[in-house]
Amino acid sequence: MTHTASGKLRPNSTSAATAAELVAENQALRARMAYLLEQAERNHSIMTRHQAFDLEIVGAANFPELIGIIFRVLPVISELDCVTLTLVDEDADIREVMLKLDVVFEDFPGLIFVEAVDAMGLELAPRNAQAAAPRPQLGMYDPRRHAISFPKPPAGLQSVALVPLLRNKRIIGSLNLGSCDPTRFTPSLGTDFIEHMASIIAICLENVISNEMLKYIGLTDSLTGVYNRRYIDRRLLEEIARARRQQYPISFMYIDIDHFKRVNDTVGHGGGDDVLREVSRRIKNELRSSDALARFGGEEFVVLLIDADLDSAAFVAERIRASVAGSMIVLSQELQLSVTVSIGVACLAPGEAEGDPAVVARTWVAQADARLYVAKENGRNRVVSRDADADSAAELRSVG
Repeated sequence: MTHTASGKLRPNSTSAATAAELVAENQALRARMAYLLEQAERNHSIMTRHQAFDLEIVGAANFPELIGIIFRVLPVISELDCVTLTLVDEDADIREVMLKLDVVFEDFPGLIFVEAVDAMGLELAPRNAQAAAPRPQLGMYDPRRHAISFPKPPAGLQSVALVPLLRNKRIIGSLNLGSCDPTRFTPSLGTDFIEHMASIIAICLENVISNEMLKYIGLTDSLTGVYNRRYIDRRLLEEIARARRQQYPISFMYIDIDHFKRVNDTVGHGGGDDVLREVSRRIKNELRSSDALARFGGEEFVVLLIDADLDSAAFVAERIRASVAGSMIVLSQELQLSVTVSIGVACLAPGEAEGDPAVVARTWVAQADARLYVAKENGRNRVVSRDADADSAAELRSVG
Protein backbone atom coordinates (compact mmCIF):
# COMPACT_ATOMS: atom_id res chain seq x y z
CA MET A 1 0.00 0.00 0.00
CA THR A 2 1.20 3.64 -0.62
CA HIS A 3 0.26 7.00 1.07
CA THR A 4 -1.40 9.80 -0.93
CA ALA A 5 -0.83 13.59 -0.31
CA SER A 6 -3.87 13.65 1.95
CA GLY A 7 -2.46 10.84 3.97
CA LYS A 8 -4.91 8.19 2.77
CA LEU A 9 -3.73 4.72 1.79
CA ARG A 10 -4.20 3.47 -1.77
CA PRO A 11 -3.74 -0.07 -3.18
CA ASN A 12 -0.38 -0.91 -4.61
CA SER A 13 -0.69 -1.45 -8.39
CA THR A 14 1.33 -4.66 -8.15
CA SER A 15 -1.02 -6.10 -5.55
CA ALA A 16 -4.06 -5.17 -7.64
CA ALA A 17 -2.58 -6.93 -10.67
CA THR A 18 -1.88 -10.03 -8.61
CA ALA A 19 -5.46 -10.06 -7.31
CA ALA A 20 -6.82 -9.72 -10.84
CA GLU A 21 -4.65 -12.60 -11.96
CA LEU A 22 -5.94 -14.73 -9.09
CA VAL A 23 -9.53 -13.93 -10.00
CA ALA A 24 -8.90 -14.78 -13.64
CA GLU A 25 -7.11 -18.01 -12.67
CA ASN A 26 -9.98 -18.89 -10.34
CA GLN A 27 -12.51 -18.30 -13.10
CA ALA A 28 -10.47 -20.42 -15.49
CA LEU A 29 -10.26 -23.22 -12.94
CA ARG A 30 -14.00 -23.02 -12.35
CA ALA A 31 -14.62 -23.17 -16.11
CA ARG A 32 -12.23 -26.08 -16.42
CA MET A 33 -13.93 -27.86 -13.53
CA ALA A 34 -17.36 -27.28 -15.08
CA TYR A 35 -16.10 -28.63 -18.42
CA LEU A 36 -14.61 -31.72 -16.78
CA LEU A 37 -17.82 -32.33 -14.82
CA GLU A 38 -19.83 -31.94 -18.01
CA GLN A 39 -17.55 -34.38 -19.82
CA ALA A 40 -17.71 -36.82 -16.92
CA GLU A 41 -21.51 -36.68 -16.92
CA ARG A 42 -21.56 -37.09 -20.70
CA ASN A 43 -19.15 -40.04 -20.55
CA HIS A 44 -21.20 -41.62 -17.76
CA SER A 45 -24.35 -41.20 -19.85
CA ILE A 46 -22.63 -42.74 -22.89
CA MET A 47 -21.30 -45.62 -20.79
CA THR A 48 -24.74 -46.25 -19.28
CA ARG A 49 -26.36 -46.27 -22.72
CA HIS A 50 -23.72 -48.64 -24.09
CA GLN A 51 -24.09 -50.98 -21.12
CA ALA A 52 -27.82 -51.10 -21.87
CA PHE A 53 -26.98 -51.73 -25.54
CA ASP A 54 -24.65 -54.60 -24.57
CA LEU A 55 -27.39 -56.19 -22.48
CA GLU A 56 -29.90 -55.77 -25.29
CA ILE A 57 -27.77 -57.44 -27.97
CA VAL A 58 -26.73 -60.23 -25.59
CA GLY A 59 -30.42 -60.95 -25.09
CA ALA A 60 -31.27 -61.03 -28.82
CA ALA A 61 -33.08 -64.29 -29.55
CA ASN A 62 -32.43 -64.53 -33.29
CA PHE A 63 -30.51 -63.06 -36.21
CA PRO A 64 -33.00 -60.38 -37.36
CA GLU A 65 -33.52 -59.22 -33.78
CA LEU A 66 -29.77 -58.82 -33.23
CA ILE A 67 -29.18 -57.01 -36.53
CA GLY A 68 -32.21 -54.81 -35.91
CA ILE A 69 -30.88 -53.73 -32.50
CA ILE A 70 -27.46 -52.86 -33.95
CA PHE A 71 -28.91 -50.71 -36.72
CA ARG A 72 -31.67 -49.14 -34.62
CA VAL A 73 -29.91 -48.44 -31.32
CA LEU A 74 -26.21 -47.95 -32.05
CA PRO A 75 -26.55 -44.80 -34.24
CA VAL A 76 -28.63 -43.17 -31.48
CA ILE A 77 -26.51 -43.98 -28.41
CA SER A 78 -23.23 -43.25 -30.22
CA GLU A 79 -24.53 -40.18 -32.09
CA LEU A 80 -23.54 -41.56 -35.49
CA ASP A 81 -24.83 -40.65 -38.93
CA CYS A 82 -24.28 -44.07 -40.44
CA VAL A 83 -23.78 -47.66 -39.26
CA THR A 84 -23.28 -50.65 -41.55
CA LEU A 85 -22.24 -54.23 -40.85
CA THR A 86 -20.13 -56.42 -43.14
CA LEU A 87 -20.20 -60.21 -42.68
CA VAL A 88 -17.89 -62.74 -44.31
CA ASP A 89 -20.04 -65.49 -45.86
CA GLU A 90 -17.72 -67.56 -48.03
CA ASP A 91 -20.19 -70.15 -49.34
CA ALA A 92 -23.36 -68.07 -48.83
CA ASP A 93 -24.30 -70.44 -46.00
CA ILE A 94 -25.49 -67.63 -43.73
CA ARG A 95 -27.65 -66.05 -46.42
CA GLU A 96 -29.14 -69.38 -47.46
CA VAL A 97 -30.04 -70.41 -43.92
CA MET A 98 -31.47 -67.00 -43.02
CA LEU A 99 -33.63 -67.03 -46.14
CA LYS A 100 -34.84 -70.51 -45.19
CA LEU A 101 -35.74 -69.08 -41.77
CA ASP A 102 -37.74 -66.28 -43.44
CA VAL A 103 -35.32 -63.43 -42.72
CA VAL A 104 -36.16 -60.47 -44.99
CA PHE A 105 -32.80 -58.93 -45.93
CA GLU A 106 -34.52 -55.92 -47.50
CA ASP A 107 -35.32 -54.83 -43.94
CA PHE A 108 -31.58 -54.37 -43.28
CA PRO A 109 -30.05 -52.24 -46.08
CA GLY A 110 -26.95 -51.69 -43.96
CA LEU A 111 -26.15 -55.41 -43.86
CA ILE A 112 -23.40 -56.33 -46.34
CA PHE A 113 -22.17 -59.82 -47.24
CA VAL A 114 -18.80 -60.53 -48.82
CA GLU A 115 -17.36 -63.87 -49.89
CA ALA A 116 -13.86 -63.33 -48.51
CA VAL A 117 -12.00 -61.21 -45.97
CA ASP A 118 -10.01 -59.60 -48.79
CA ALA A 119 -13.27 -58.28 -50.27
CA MET A 120 -14.21 -56.31 -47.14
CA GLY A 121 -12.32 -53.16 -48.05
CA LEU A 122 -10.11 -53.25 -44.95
CA GLU A 123 -6.41 -52.47 -45.22
CA LEU A 124 -4.93 -55.61 -43.70
CA ALA A 125 -1.31 -56.50 -43.17
CA PRO A 126 -0.16 -59.97 -44.32
CA ARG A 127 -1.40 -62.52 -41.81
CA ASN A 128 0.74 -65.10 -40.00
CA ALA A 129 0.67 -66.92 -36.69
CA GLN A 130 2.59 -64.16 -34.89
CA ALA A 131 0.77 -61.21 -36.48
CA ALA A 132 -1.09 -58.87 -34.15
CA ALA A 133 -4.86 -58.69 -34.43
CA PRO A 134 -6.01 -56.08 -36.95
CA ARG A 135 -6.91 -52.75 -35.35
CA PRO A 136 -9.76 -50.36 -36.14
CA GLN A 137 -9.08 -48.08 -39.07
CA LEU A 138 -10.06 -44.46 -38.43
CA GLY A 139 -9.82 -41.50 -40.77
CA MET A 140 -11.46 -39.26 -43.32
CA TYR A 141 -14.15 -40.75 -45.53
CA ASP A 142 -12.99 -41.63 -49.06
CA PRO A 143 -15.89 -42.47 -51.44
CA ARG A 144 -13.76 -44.85 -53.50
CA ARG A 145 -11.83 -46.54 -50.71
CA HIS A 146 -14.91 -46.98 -48.51
CA ALA A 147 -17.44 -47.85 -51.20
CA ILE A 148 -17.80 -51.46 -49.99
CA SER A 149 -18.33 -50.51 -46.35
CA PHE A 150 -20.72 -47.64 -47.11
CA PRO A 151 -22.60 -48.50 -50.32
CA LYS A 152 -25.23 -45.80 -49.62
CA PRO A 153 -23.45 -43.14 -47.54
CA PRO A 154 -25.44 -40.26 -46.07
CA ALA A 155 -24.86 -36.79 -47.50
CA GLY A 156 -21.95 -35.04 -45.85
CA LEU A 157 -20.21 -38.12 -44.49
CA GLN A 158 -16.78 -36.96 -43.28
CA SER A 159 -15.05 -39.46 -41.00
CA VAL A 160 -15.33 -43.22 -40.56
CA ALA A 161 -14.19 -46.08 -38.38
CA LEU A 162 -13.91 -49.61 -39.76
CA VAL A 163 -13.75 -51.96 -36.79
CA PRO A 164 -12.83 -55.62 -37.49
CA LEU A 165 -15.04 -58.22 -35.80
CA LEU A 166 -12.80 -60.98 -34.48
CA ARG A 167 -13.46 -64.46 -33.10
CA ASN A 168 -10.47 -66.58 -32.10
CA LYS A 169 -8.19 -64.34 -34.22
CA ARG A 170 -10.44 -64.94 -37.24
CA ILE A 171 -12.11 -61.99 -38.96
CA ILE A 172 -15.85 -62.64 -39.30
CA GLY A 173 -16.78 -59.16 -40.47
CA SER A 174 -16.50 -55.49 -39.65
CA LEU A 175 -18.57 -52.87 -37.88
CA ASN A 176 -18.52 -49.69 -39.94
CA LEU A 177 -19.25 -46.36 -38.24
CA GLY A 178 -19.67 -43.03 -40.03
CA SER A 179 -20.04 -39.41 -38.92
CA CYS A 180 -20.57 -36.06 -40.63
CA ASP A 181 -18.18 -34.56 -38.05
CA PRO A 182 -14.68 -34.58 -39.60
CA THR A 183 -13.07 -34.74 -36.14
CA ARG A 184 -15.16 -37.67 -34.86
CA PHE A 185 -12.84 -40.42 -36.12
CA THR A 186 -9.19 -39.44 -36.46
CA PRO A 187 -6.12 -41.72 -36.53
CA SER A 188 -4.99 -40.34 -33.14
CA LEU A 189 -8.23 -41.26 -31.39
CA GLY A 190 -8.11 -44.06 -28.80
CA THR A 191 -9.92 -47.20 -29.92
CA ASP A 192 -10.30 -49.23 -26.71
CA PHE A 193 -13.98 -48.37 -26.37
CA ILE A 194 -15.04 -49.28 -29.92
CA GLU A 195 -12.87 -52.42 -29.84
CA HIS A 196 -14.69 -53.54 -26.71
CA MET A 197 -18.04 -52.84 -28.35
CA ALA A 198 -16.99 -54.74 -31.48
CA SER A 199 -15.89 -57.75 -29.42
CA ILE A 200 -19.32 -57.94 -27.75
CA ILE A 201 -21.05 -57.67 -31.14
CA ALA A 202 -18.78 -60.35 -32.64
CA ILE A 203 -19.56 -62.80 -29.82
CA CYS A 204 -23.30 -62.17 -30.16
CA LEU A 205 -23.17 -62.58 -33.93
CA GLU A 206 -21.30 -65.86 -33.74
CA ASN A 207 -23.68 -67.24 -31.09
CA VAL A 208 -26.84 -66.18 -32.89
CA ILE A 209 -25.67 -67.45 -36.28
CA SER A 210 -24.67 -70.79 -34.73
CA ASN A 211 -28.07 -71.07 -33.05
CA GLU A 212 -29.85 -70.21 -36.30
CA MET A 213 -27.82 -72.88 -38.11
CA LEU A 214 -28.85 -75.45 -35.50
CA LYS A 215 -32.45 -74.30 -35.77
CA TYR A 216 -32.27 -74.70 -39.54
CA ILE A 217 -30.85 -78.21 -39.19
CA GLY A 218 -33.66 -79.05 -36.78
CA LEU A 219 -36.28 -77.81 -39.25
CA THR A 220 -34.81 -79.31 -42.41
CA ASP A 221 -34.98 -82.77 -43.95
CA SER A 222 -31.40 -83.95 -44.23
CA LEU A 223 -32.05 -86.08 -47.33
CA THR A 224 -33.82 -83.61 -49.62
CA GLY A 225 -32.79 -80.28 -48.10
CA VAL A 226 -36.41 -79.06 -47.89
CA TYR A 227 -38.24 -78.36 -44.64
CA ASN A 228 -39.38 -81.16 -42.36
CA ARG A 229 -42.68 -81.83 -40.60
CA ARG A 230 -41.62 -79.97 -37.47
CA TYR A 231 -41.16 -76.79 -39.50
CA ILE A 232 -44.42 -77.07 -41.41
CA ASP A 233 -46.41 -77.78 -38.24
CA ARG A 234 -45.10 -74.54 -36.75
CA ARG A 235 -45.48 -72.55 -39.96
CA LEU A 236 -49.11 -73.66 -40.41
CA LEU A 237 -50.11 -72.06 -37.12
CA GLU A 238 -48.28 -68.83 -37.99
CA GLU A 239 -49.82 -68.58 -41.46
CA ILE A 240 -53.34 -69.37 -40.25
CA ALA A 241 -53.07 -66.53 -37.73
CA ARG A 242 -51.65 -64.17 -40.37
CA ALA A 243 -54.31 -65.11 -42.95
CA ARG A 244 -56.96 -64.44 -40.31
CA ARG A 245 -55.59 -60.95 -39.66
CA GLN A 246 -54.98 -59.99 -43.28
CA GLN A 247 -57.98 -61.78 -44.76
CA TYR A 248 -56.39 -63.68 -47.65
CA PRO A 249 -56.70 -67.35 -48.69
CA ILE A 250 -54.02 -69.96 -48.07
CA SER A 251 -53.87 -73.41 -49.63
CA PHE A 252 -52.31 -76.72 -48.71
CA MET A 253 -51.17 -79.63 -50.89
CA TYR A 254 -50.59 -83.21 -49.85
CA ILE A 255 -48.30 -84.93 -52.39
CA ASP A 256 -47.46 -88.63 -52.51
CA ILE A 257 -45.09 -90.44 -54.90
CA ASP A 258 -47.05 -93.24 -56.57
CA HIS A 259 -45.89 -96.85 -56.04
CA PHE A 260 -42.77 -95.73 -54.19
CA LYS A 261 -42.30 -99.18 -52.68
CA ARG A 262 -41.80 -100.49 -56.21
CA VAL A 263 -39.12 -97.85 -56.73
CA ASN A 264 -37.19 -99.05 -53.68
CA ASP A 265 -37.68 -102.68 -54.67
CA THR A 266 -36.43 -101.96 -58.20
CA VAL A 267 -33.48 -99.61 -57.64
CA GLY A 268 -32.78 -100.06 -53.92
CA HIS A 269 -32.99 -97.52 -51.14
CA GLY A 270 -30.07 -95.51 -52.54
CA GLY A 271 -31.93 -95.10 -55.82
CA GLY A 272 -35.08 -94.31 -53.88
CA ASP A 273 -33.24 -91.52 -52.08
CA ASP A 274 -32.18 -90.09 -55.46
CA VAL A 275 -35.81 -90.16 -56.60
CA LEU A 276 -36.93 -88.31 -53.45
CA ARG A 277 -34.30 -85.63 -54.03
CA GLU A 278 -35.26 -85.17 -57.68
CA VAL A 279 -39.00 -85.08 -56.99
CA SER A 280 -38.49 -82.47 -54.26
CA ARG A 281 -36.40 -80.40 -56.68
CA ARG A 282 -39.11 -80.53 -59.37
CA ILE A 283 -41.80 -79.56 -56.87
CA LYS A 284 -39.74 -76.64 -55.59
CA ASN A 285 -39.15 -75.34 -59.11
CA GLU A 286 -42.90 -74.77 -59.49
CA LEU A 287 -43.27 -72.74 -56.29
CA ARG A 288 -42.80 -69.10 -55.34
CA SER A 289 -40.26 -68.03 -52.74
CA SER A 290 -43.12 -67.26 -50.34
CA ASP A 291 -44.43 -70.85 -50.52
CA ALA A 292 -43.12 -73.61 -48.24
CA LEU A 293 -42.25 -77.17 -49.25
CA ALA A 294 -41.68 -79.88 -46.66
CA ARG A 295 -41.13 -83.60 -46.59
CA PHE A 296 -43.83 -84.95 -44.31
CA GLY A 297 -42.32 -88.41 -44.03
CA GLY A 298 -41.39 -91.31 -46.29
CA GLU A 299 -42.48 -90.45 -49.85
CA GLU A 300 -44.96 -87.75 -48.77
CA PHE A 301 -44.47 -84.02 -49.34
CA VAL A 302 -46.65 -81.06 -48.42
CA VAL A 303 -46.79 -77.53 -49.82
CA LEU A 304 -48.14 -74.41 -48.14
CA LEU A 305 -49.16 -71.68 -50.61
CA ILE A 306 -49.58 -68.15 -49.29
CA ASP A 307 -52.34 -65.91 -50.66
CA ALA A 308 -53.58 -68.61 -53.07
CA ASP A 309 -57.23 -69.61 -53.55
CA LEU A 310 -58.32 -73.14 -54.47
CA ASP A 311 -58.24 -72.63 -58.23
CA SER A 312 -54.74 -71.10 -58.11
CA ALA A 313 -53.49 -73.90 -55.88
CA ALA A 314 -55.02 -76.57 -58.14
CA PHE A 315 -53.29 -74.96 -61.12
CA VAL A 316 -49.92 -75.08 -59.35
CA ALA A 317 -50.59 -78.68 -58.29
CA GLU A 318 -51.25 -79.65 -61.89
CA ARG A 319 -47.95 -78.04 -62.92
CA ILE A 320 -46.17 -80.06 -60.24
CA ARG A 321 -47.86 -83.29 -61.36
CA ALA A 322 -46.91 -82.61 -64.98
CA SER A 323 -43.32 -81.71 -64.07
CA VAL A 324 -42.77 -84.94 -62.18
CA ALA A 325 -44.43 -87.13 -64.81
CA GLY A 326 -43.13 -85.23 -67.80
CA SER A 327 -39.62 -86.68 -67.99
CA MET A 328 -37.71 -89.69 -66.74
CA ILE A 329 -35.59 -89.43 -63.61
CA VAL A 330 -32.02 -90.35 -64.54
CA LEU A 331 -30.34 -92.42 -61.84
CA SER A 332 -27.34 -93.45 -63.90
CA GLN A 333 -26.26 -93.62 -67.52
CA GLU A 334 -27.92 -97.01 -67.83
CA LEU A 335 -30.94 -96.50 -65.55
CA GLN A 336 -33.87 -94.11 -65.91
CA LEU A 337 -37.14 -94.23 -64.05
CA SER A 338 -40.64 -92.93 -64.72
CA VAL A 339 -42.28 -91.52 -61.58
CA THR A 340 -45.69 -89.92 -60.95
CA VAL A 341 -47.35 -88.22 -57.99
CA SER A 342 -50.87 -87.89 -56.67
CA ILE A 343 -51.94 -84.63 -55.06
CA GLY A 344 -54.77 -83.55 -52.76
CA VAL A 345 -55.47 -79.81 -52.43
CA ALA A 346 -57.43 -77.89 -49.79
CA CYS A 347 -57.96 -74.15 -49.35
CA LEU A 348 -58.61 -72.04 -46.28
CA ALA A 349 -60.65 -69.09 -47.53
CA PRO A 350 -60.97 -65.77 -45.66
CA GLY A 351 -63.36 -66.25 -42.78
CA GLU A 352 -62.65 -69.98 -42.48
CA ALA A 353 -59.62 -69.61 -40.24
CA GLU A 354 -61.59 -68.75 -37.11
CA GLY A 355 -61.13 -70.75 -33.94
CA ASP A 356 -58.14 -72.52 -32.44
CA PRO A 357 -55.36 -72.47 -35.09
CA ALA A 358 -54.24 -75.99 -34.11
CA VAL A 359 -57.76 -77.36 -34.65
CA VAL A 360 -58.12 -75.43 -37.91
CA ALA A 361 -54.75 -76.78 -39.11
CA ARG A 362 -55.64 -80.40 -38.33
CA THR A 363 -58.98 -80.14 -40.15
CA TRP A 364 -57.39 -78.42 -43.11
CA VAL A 365 -54.56 -80.95 -43.49
CA ALA A 366 -57.02 -83.82 -43.08
CA GLN A 367 -59.11 -82.41 -45.93
CA ALA A 368 -56.09 -82.35 -48.28
CA ASP A 369 -55.12 -85.85 -47.11
CA ALA A 370 -58.63 -87.17 -47.84
CA ARG A 371 -58.47 -85.72 -51.35
CA LEU A 372 -55.06 -87.32 -51.86
CA TYR A 373 -56.63 -90.65 -50.90
CA VAL A 374 -59.36 -90.08 -53.53
CA ALA A 375 -56.66 -89.40 -56.14
CA LYS A 376 -54.91 -92.65 -55.18
CA GLU A 377 -58.13 -94.63 -55.31
CA ASN A 378 -59.04 -93.27 -58.73
CA GLY A 379 -55.89 -94.26 -60.62
CA ARG A 380 -53.05 -92.08 -59.24
CA ASN A 381 -51.10 -89.44 -61.19
CA ARG A 382 -53.96 -87.06 -60.44
CA VAL A 383 -54.86 -83.79 -58.68
CA VAL A 384 -58.02 -83.66 -56.58
CA SER A 385 -58.96 -80.18 -55.41
CA ARG A 386 -62.61 -80.69 -54.40
CA ASP A 387 -64.64 -83.44 -52.83
CA ALA A 388 -64.93 -86.20 -55.42
CA ASP A 389 -68.52 -87.11 -54.61
CA ALA A 390 -69.75 -83.82 -56.12
CA ASP A 391 -68.66 -84.73 -59.62
CA SER A 392 -65.67 -87.07 -59.76
CA ALA A 393 -65.34 -86.88 -63.51
CA ALA A 394 -64.96 -83.12 -63.42
CA GLU A 395 -62.71 -82.99 -60.40
CA LEU A 396 -60.19 -85.75 -61.19
CA ARG A 397 -57.37 -84.81 -63.51
CA SER A 398 -55.43 -87.58 -65.14
CA VAL A 399 -53.16 -88.35 -68.03
CA GLY A 400 -54.16 -90.85 -70.76
